[in-house]
Amino acid sequence: MSSPAVRPDRDLDEILAVADVPLTTRIVDLNVLRIGLRTNVPDFAGYTYFTRFADAHDTDAGEVDFWLDCVDLDRSPIDEQALRNIADQTFRGKRFRSGFYLTSYFGAPAYLVSRGNRFAVFGRGLERTVWPYFVKHILTAYGADRRMLHLKAAGFTDPAGRGTLLFGRGGAGKTVFLASACEAGMSFLTNTHVLLRDNQAFGVPSSMRVRDDALFGPLIRKGGLESHLEADEFVADPARIFSRTADTCTVANLCIVDHRKDLPYGVTRLDDGDAYDFLEQFAFAVSAYGLKDDLLAHYGGDFHQYVRAYARMKAHLRTLVGSTRTFHINMDMLDPGMREEVLTLLSDTQEPARTAVRS
Repeated sequence: MSSPAVRPDRDLDEILAVADVPLTTRIVDLNVLRIGLRTNVPDFAGYTYFTRFADAHDTDAGEVDFWLDCVDLDRSPIDEQALRNIADQTFRGKRFRSGFYLTSYFGAPAYLVSRGNRFAVFGRGLERTVWPYFVKHILTAYGADRRMLHLKAAGFTDPAGRGTLLFGRGGAGKTVFLASACEAGMSFLTNTHVLLRDNQAFGVPSSMRVRDDALFGPLIRKGGLESHLEADEFVADPARIFSRTADTCTVANLCIVDHRKDLPYGVTRLDDGDAYDFLEQFAFAVSAYGLKDDLLAHYGGDFHQYVRAYARMKAHLRTLVGSTRTFHINMDMLDPGMREEVLTLLSDTQEPARTAVRS
């Protein structure tokens, strides 16, 4: 008779049990997947990133795709040698222990433990790891395992259900573009992340981070929005701000948003190669978020699995670009005339001219 298999996360459970860590659970609904988020911190600030939750009592464990335990060591002291013994020895695990989580996100040193579809992080101020790292990594791994593509994108759908995804550098005006389109009658799809199966896009519901400016200032005061983790930002649930929302759509347009007042306004139809080269760096999650080491670790360091998954995702992106219309857009979406011009173009099924420049 064979002995029962040892669960890969048994060492993690033992540490939590010995320290008697009191974890409470909320089930985060990200549209196509669910994350069981457990923590010993009451009113955990990490929950503010999310807008949809399933009832933990009515959710079977098999309906949860990933688990994440956030354990504050000030509330539940744990022997740090024991944590070092089980912490990841990967590139990301070492970065966490030095206080650097992902790209520009950093904080107190923390211990990262990965066991299949279960993650745990031990440290302080752990809300800064939830959305900045774990959600991005989980979406990328989930997509890679299911032949889906994770992109950094905002998006909306028109009344006919055709989807437009928005990309661009930081500060290019994607959020203003998205909000202006939704205020003009489009349906909100996503503000930050999208998963694609072929050309079918699935929005990832989350809070929006908005600033007190000409567009969002009235909404902040009207809705009494809460301050975000960053001092100059506020948290907004898109379902409270916009009258129409959508969970999924078929993508028709890919738009690189690049609002520049110092350059002529206009809309340019892009060559597939130029569009792909930009999106591969600014939208393809592995590149945009620096997740190559994490994806390799997800496959246990297996070179062949990693290369196959990576190649599939890049081929998916190339096919998406080739089967949709791609634009470079430098327009002031707060200007009613320009906004109407852009939204009419995106809803038009006819092929536009390659370049249309406004003075």
